[in-house]
Amino acid sequence: MIFQGNVHKFGRDIDTDVIIPATYLVTFEPAELAKHCMEPIFPNFAERIKPGDIIVAEDNFGCGSSREHAPLAIKGAEIACVLAKSFARIFYRNAINTALPILESEEAVDSISDGDELKIDTNTGEISNLTTGLSWQAEPFPDFINEIINAGGLIGYTKERIAREA
Repeated sequence: MIFQGNVHKFGRDIDTDVIIPATYLVTFEPAELAKHCMEPIFPNFAERIKPGDIIVAEDNFGCGSSREHAPLAIKGAEIACVLAKSFARIFYRNAINTALPILESEEAVDSISDGDELKIDTNTGEISNLTTGLSWQAEPFPDFINEIINAGGLIGYTKERIAREA
C-alpha cells in the first residue's frame, strides 16, 4: 500500500489514554472515537487533520492499556499510517488486527517535522519526505501482515481464510 499525506508529529510515550481518553470508550464506532483522538494533548486534532494524513511519533507509541479503541480512533480519523521509532507491543498487534498500517524507523522520525508531506510504501518499506527530498528504508510488512491489513483486519482475514478452505 502507498500512502501520501501531511505529518502530525508527536513525542514519546503517547499512551492509549491520550490517543482516545477512557471517557469515550462507550462505543467501538471509529467515526465517533475519531472526534476525540489525541484530545488530551491536541484538543482540535480532529478538526485539523485531513483524510490520508500521517502520524509520526517518537518511542513507545501506544503504550498503556490494551484497548483496541486506540487504533480504531486513529483509523476513524482517516489517518493513513502511523510511523514511529517504536510501538508498544500490544498497540502494534491491535493496529495490525484492526488494519491500521504502522511502520518503525528511528532515522526517518528524527528527520521529519510536523507539517512535512510524506509518501510511505508499506510493501517496500520506503519512506519519502516530499518536503525535504530525503528518504529512508523501513522494514516492509511481511506478506501475512499485508494480507491481514488488505482484508480489513484480523476478523476479515479469518473470514476470507475460512471461505477459501470451505
